[in-house]
Amino acid sequence: MGRRCEAIAARFLIEAGWTVVDRNVRFARKEIDLVLRRGREVVFVEVKGRKGGGWGHPLDAITALKRREIETVARWWIERFGRADDHYRFDAVAVHVRGSKARVEHIEDAWSSGQ
Repeated sequence: MGRRCEAIAARFLIEAGWTVVDRNVRFARKEIDLVLRRGREVVFVEVKGRKGGGWGHPLDAITALKRREIETVARWWIERFGRADDHYRFDAVAVHVRGSKARVEHIEDAWSSGQ
């Protein structure tokens, strides 16, 4: 389910003009689902999906701890691959799956770095 939702989110963002530069970036047992670029803007994306509505909104699962973990991986990624003139932000994508259909909700600038 997780990989399916990530693929749906990636396709949605590509159609919106983004280029996927990295997927499932891991550092220190932490992970970022997608890293995308459009011009000088780089976006670190957390994807959460749900089947049906019984488990609450998908984005409720992005806790303060999860955000800090994503920020740790983002700092590592920036040190390795970042460019001096890039602008960075954190986005979240909720994928609501109902049978063979999916609805995507993209939250730009979903949170700011704790630094």
